[in-house]
Amino acid sequence: MKLTILGATGGVGTHLVRQALAADHHVTAVVRDPSRLAVEPQVRLEVVTAKELDPSTLAPAVTGRDAVISTLGARDRRPTTVCANGARAAIAAMREAGVNRYVVVSASGLVTDGDGVFTRSLVKPLLWRVLRESYRDMQEMEELVRASDLAWTIVRPPRLTAGERTGRIRSSADGNVRGSFSIARADVADYLLRTVADDSLVKATISIAHG
Repeated sequence: MKLTILGATGGVGTHLVRQALAADHHVTAVVRDPSRLAVEPQVRLEVVTAKELDPSTLAPAVTGRDAVISTLGARDRRPTTVCANGARAAIAAMREAGVNRYVVVSASGLVTDGDGVFTRSLVKPLLWRVLRESYRDMQEMEELVRASDLAWTIVRPPRLTAGERTGRIRSSADGNVRGSFSIARADVADYLLRTVADDSLVKATISIAHG
C-alpha cells in the first residue's frame, strides 16, 4: 500500500513508519521537523515537511495514496487543537485528492463504556482533570471524523508504554477493553497497520489494549 502518516515523529508514529516500511509499504511521513524522524532514509520513504497542517499542504502528500493514518497527539497538558485541526485538514485534503481510507488514534480515556466500577468512578474522573485539554481536542477530532463521508476508523488505546511489539492485542467495539489498562506503542502501530486493510472496521470506533 501507499500510506500517508500524520504525526510520524511521535511515539506511535515512529513505530508505524518502521513497521510499514518493513512490510514493504510505501510511506509518506508528514512531519514538522524532519530531523526528529528516527527512521533511516530509504527508497520507499518520502518525508514531507508541514509546519502547519492545512488542506493545501496535505493534498499533495495524500494524492495517489491508499490511506491516511493519523497518530497526531498533544505533547504536553497545555490547551491544544492539534488533533482537531489535523482532522479538518486531512478530511479536506483527502476529499480533494479522492482518497477514502482514514484511520485515527484517539484515547480510551474519553469514555467509560466497558470499564469496571473503580475505573469508571475514580480513575477516569482523575484522568479527565489531568488530561482535559487533550481529551477535549480528541473529542472534537472524533466528531469531525464521524461526520465525514470517508471510510474512517477510530482506534482508542489506553495508557501507552515503551514495550516491544507483542502482537497480543485485545479489541472491543462495544466499549473499552475491561481489565487491561495499557498497551505498547509498537502494538498500537501494529494494530493500525492491520486496520487499514480491514474493511470490517470501516466506520467503527475500536478500543484496544494489551492482551
